Amino acid sequence: MAASPEMTVTMWEVQAADGQLEPLLAWLLPRLPVSAQVYRSAAGEPRVVVLDPTGEVTDRLAGVPAALIARPAHAWQFEPVGNGSAGSPHLGQ
Repeated sequence: MAASPEMTVTMWEVQAADGQLEPLLAWLLPRLPVSAQVYRSAAGEPRVVVLDPTGEVTDRLAGVPAALIARPAHAWQFEPVGNGSAGSPHLGQ
């Protein structure tokens, strides 16, 4: 799904409790919209990031079981700024 200037993408991030990364992934993956992208930390930290162009992730994952996480999840909203190609929004405009 290509981003449009009106689109807001949600970035949702959480740290799994000790030993709970795989159970956390098993809990959250079936709850995500098909368009969501899921990443785990490449540095070996028990951290998961979800990028969701639908903005539904915060509601869909609001009930994450407390035993699976080390702290409450964080979520941020982002909008596209473009890359300078024709037809893309530009910074400062």
